[in-house]
Amino acid sequence: MGRIGIYGGTFNPPHRGHILAVQEFARQLNLDRVLMIPASVPPHKALPAGSPDAETRLRLCRLAAEGLPFVEVSDLELSRSGKSYTAVTVQELHRLYPEDELVLLMGTDMFLTFDQWREPKTIASLASLAMAHREKPDKKEREAIADQKKKLRRKYGARVTVLENDILELSSSTVRQLLAFGAGKTLLPPAVRDEIFRLGLYRTGERFRNLPFDALKAASLSLHKPKRVPHAIGCCETAQALAERWGESVEDAARAGILHDVTKVLDGPEQLILCEEYGILLDDFYRRNDRLLHAVTGAAVAARLFGESEKIADAIRWHTTGKPDMTPFEKIIYLADMIEPNRAFPGVEELRKLAMKDLDRAMLVTLERSVEYVEEGGNLLHPDSVHALEWQREHMEQPCSAETINEVNE
Repeated sequence: MGRIGIYGGTFNPPHRGHILAVQEFARQLNLDRVLMIPASVPPHKALPAGSPDAETRLRLCRLAAEGLPFVEVSDLELSRSGKSYTAVTVQELHRLYPEDELVLLMGTDMFLTFDQWREPKTIASLASLAMAHREKPDKKEREAIADQKKKLRRKYGARVTVLENDILELSSSTVRQLLAFGAGKTLLPPAVRDEIFRLGLYRTGERFRNLPFDALKAASLSLHKPKRVPHAIGCCETAQALAERWGESVEDAARAGILHDVTKVLDGPEQLILCEEYGILLDDFYRRNDRLLHAVTGAAVAARLFGESEKIADAIRWHTTGKPDMTPFEKIIYLADMIEPNRAFPGVEELRKLAMKDLDRAMLVTLERSVEYVEEGGNLLHPDSVHALEWQREHMEQPCSAETINEVNE
């Protein structure tokens, strides 16, 4: 009698996190082998547009498992039609291996929603459950895991093992995003990486440089989180209006506006990976406050991936913190980000009017409010923001404060 781990997923694509998880599961659970089973049609979520077909993902999994003799990549779910329900898979495996103990391997999210799966009682009767963290849980999550373990044991008689380990915190969606930005190669097993680039998967074969604006807009927005799309469009349109008002290139303003947040889809750790890939040197402040890095990486992506001008890249670079002696174009992108139509904060309408009447005065008021907002939130100010505000105050002909906005608007 052997112990067989069942490790299912979309594997879109299979990455180093999957391989490390398989190794850790096998080690801690004393598994004789692990069946890695890519889903043909995942029941819990649709595959993102542009994903490779099931046969390609199966091939990538086999490449990822090379050198791991205890891992067998199975086409079990690809050989049947319809959605790839785990209950059906476990039943088939029980028929194939009636004398072996089956262990269903999963992460935290899957474990906490297990009772919402199709036929959880059937699964629990045929296989024990093993859950491993992708990251160290906080107190609230630990309590949720403990409660779920008790619930599944009481409701289905489930046998549950919770593993503490140091497996790599990584998701396939993160890998796909990094690949689209020309990074993330080190997160893939070498054979998987080579095949992805050979086939041009996950936008690795796409050419973004020197696109006409409509194509640039479509490409940029496709890289954003859906909830961020209205902001990007709003910033773009506001930048165009301000550029026309102040005699700057409307085309350049549109391109900078639509790209200004293009890397904000990445969280802090992924921003650091992108910085490393692009050779961006960071000071201690940025390493401790990685929420600001999207401006730095966005500028690099605009220049290197999209082939945009230094003028556009610089405006993106400074659209969050600002800096001393900003050009009119840089001020336009900074302000457009702050006052685009989706922004809603006290005084924003007056600030929109002020930006069309006095660019420098609007810049000063916006910097003052930004600094105040950051300080009130208990966050650290980047020195560039402090220096930008000091410079703007020193070079204004007359002092300015929020109270002067109404005077200018009259």
